[in-house]
Formats: sequence, C-alpha cells, structure tokens
Amino acid sequence: MQTAIGMVEFNSIARGIYAADQMVKISEVEIATATTTCPGKYIAIVYGDVAAVQSSVGIGEKTAGEYYVDSIVIPNVDKGVFPAITGATMPSNGIRALGIMESFSLATMIICADAILKAAELESIELRLGNGLGGKAYFTYTGDVAAVRSGTDAGEAIAREKGLLVNSEVIPSPSRLLVPSLM
Repeated sequence: MQTAIGMVEFNSIARGIYAADQMVKISEVEIATATTTCPGKYIAIVYGDVAAVQSSVGIGEKTAGEYYVDSIVIPNVDKGVFPAITGATMPSNGIRALGIMESFSLATMIICADAILKAAELESIELRLGNGLGGKAYFTYTGDVAAVRSGTDAGEAIAREKGLLVNSEVIPSPSRLLVPSLM
C-alpha cells in the first residue's frame, strides 16, 4: 500500500543509479521514479509502508556518501502526489481554478505538494521535478478558487520557511486555450 514516499537526491548520476538499486534491494519498496534531473543530478523516489521507506531512504543516504544532496520521507502522503509525479493527470472535474507553485528544491516541492493537497479539496495535475527546469520544481493543482487559495497558502508557508519559494500563482478561471498546455 502506498502510504509513505521517500526521495534521495544525488549530485552524481552514476552513484544515484547505484544507490537506487541498493534502496530497492534493502526493503520492500517500489520505485515511483528514478531519473536524472537538471542540472546533472539524480533522484530516486520510492514508496511503500513507512518503515520500508525509512529503511530504503536510510540506505540511499548512506550509499550516496559524498554525493548526497537531500532526502525526505513523508509518512501518510496524500494519494494525489503519486500520479502527479509520474505524469500530468486530467482532474475528474476538469480544471476549475488553477494553482501553480514553484520551488528551488525538489524535496521541498514534494513536501509542499503533500501539504497543498491535504489543506483543501484539490486535485493534482502535475508535479515536475527538475527536468528542463534548471533544478527547480513546480506543482499544478485545481479545485474551486477558495480551495486553491487555501492550498497555496499551506504550500507557501512551508516553502517560505525553508527560503525556497520561487513564486506561486492562482488563476481563478484559466482560459480553455491554456488547459491543453498543462497536460
């Protein structure tokens, strides 16, 4: 069951691939994604039960050695985080109000996405982690205007506290011409 998510970020692609292999061998976790990110980094994101994810991330940190950048474990992660990481999803009610949050940190953006989705009745669209973004990350989500504002406030609080917020925007009624570019 997907109850926890963990990520380890490396500044060596070779060590990242090696560590990702060790992470899935050490405990019963699945890989949500293991890939290169800009600028020349590698991330391994795993999911499973909390203890397994903690163990997996721990071995990833240890294996990373001098190539370790950052790591996180989020127990009881919101179920909307997983599909957003693996690709853009079409929300069941279409795109109403649109929220966009951008961070300098991949790990912080995952934490913010979880908080945003837990703050109000929202649906995730996409959680983009570093690829083609110069190492930044962003999260898009939708719901009614009040929910999007509430979620944005929750995410901003976390990113501001860490000093890693780039920007956030709320679009109350996005143009139908914009929507295809989000998918």
